[in-house]
Amino acid sequence: MKIVNCNNFFHLYFLSLLFITCETTPNGPNPSSSIISRFQEYLQINTAHPNPKYFEAADFILSQAESLSLESQTIEFVKNKPLILLKWPGKNPNLPSVLLNSHTDVVPVESQKWTYHPFGAHIDSVGNIYARGSQDMKCVGMQYLEAIRKLKDSGFEPIRTIYLSYVPDEEIGGRDGAEKLAESDVFEKMNVAFVLDEGGPSADEKYRAYYADRSPMWLVIKAAGAPGHGAKLYDNTAMENLLKSIESIRRFRASEFDMLKAGLKTAGELISVNLVFLKAGTRSHTGFVMNMQPSEAEAGIDIRVPPTADQAALERRIAEEWAPASRNMTFEFTEKFSTLDIFGKPAVTIADSSNPWWALLEESVQNAGGKLEKPDIFRGATDASFFRQRGLPAIGFSPIANTPSLAHDHNEFLNQQEYIKGIDIYAAIINAFASYDEQTEAKASKYE
Repeated sequence: MKIVNCNNFFHLYFLSLLFITCETTPNGPNPSSSIISRFQEYLQINTAHPNPKYFEAADFILSQAESLSLESQTIEFVKNKPLILLKWPGKNPNLPSVLLNSHTDVVPVESQKWTYHPFGAHIDSVGNIYARGSQDMKCVGMQYLEAIRKLKDSGFEPIRTIYLSYVPDEEIGGRDGAEKLAESDVFEKMNVAFVLDEGGPSADEKYRAYYADRSPMWLVIKAAGAPGHGAKLYDNTAMENLLKSIESIRRFRASEFDMLKAGLKTAGELISVNLVFLKAGTRSHTGFVMNMQPSEAEAGIDIRVPPTADQAALERRIAEEWAPASRNMTFEFTEKFSTLDIFGKPAVTIADSSNPWWALLEESVQNAGGKLEKPDIFRGATDASFFRQRGLPAIGFSPIANTPSLAHDHNEFLNQQEYIKGIDIYAAIINAFASYDEQTEAKASKYE
């Protein structure tokens, strides 16, 4: 028979108690650990284009909704692009509802350029969670649910109905996701008064909020000219004509950039113009033929236009200066979103105290210990634009502070403490929205 040394026994007993104390709270397992685990599980679902695993993401969201006793439905406006709609019914169904929107898809990755696997949701020694979508925007989709979990655990019951939408397709334009939802009979029956969507990270302690988006105008310019020997000087060759256009575009871009550097405009107020591809030349099995001038050349330009700019005037500039027919040039937009709403007014949302939804958001962030920067126009485009275009007030907001913006970049990460703090921010916001029992609704445009 083996005799156990009493000193060793009590030492082991003390260590086991210490381990239990570290891993549990009076209410059971550490809730923060469960919160982070759920976030990691969502991040580990590869929903990157071109082959996002939409149905895996949908199943996960539906399982979370079931655990929270939320009503749910799956809608396929477009086959194989499921949209998940959740509902937390309010006690007064006559009040217009609030929609919390997020998207399940993420942009592609170059895995070899990441320190950790982009869908591994690895947590490093300082608590940074590395994964595609950690900032854009699986964090927001899960923080909504965790905030509702927190409110439900506290016994809170909403007066106003809260909807949550998990849409596909945002990263490739949103046409088959949020746009289809905004135009649907389903959305009409939801009677939505206000939409909250994604924003972006802030490098300092102040959160960013956005009252408008810049609309994409993805432009392809094509030039034609005489083909011929590489040694001959032709007038108005395809390449020459295209280079003249690129120089004109470059000057316009520089003038806009100068206003940013001088502090006359914010990044969201600029018309940004960026060359994204060039295509020309005669292909050969070794690359390109060097002694032939091509008869065609083209360039792709990513243009983003704020609702405060004259989009029609920009289109005239493109037709007359950047791609004039007189230089054998043509152009087309592969994607173009209007800067106006259905009433013909700039698609913006009032972001001051005259808008009760903005006032509730601002007060909630402050009550939760956060600070808001002056509201701005988002430099990119989000699904919120589809709702603003229908005249609805919509604000873009992600509770991410003290974090470098790495959306669409390598090594995208979010610190776990920042993520948990964001849940508290959302809990305060949802509480305020769901408790707001006034029928007065804000008008969408600040230019009315």
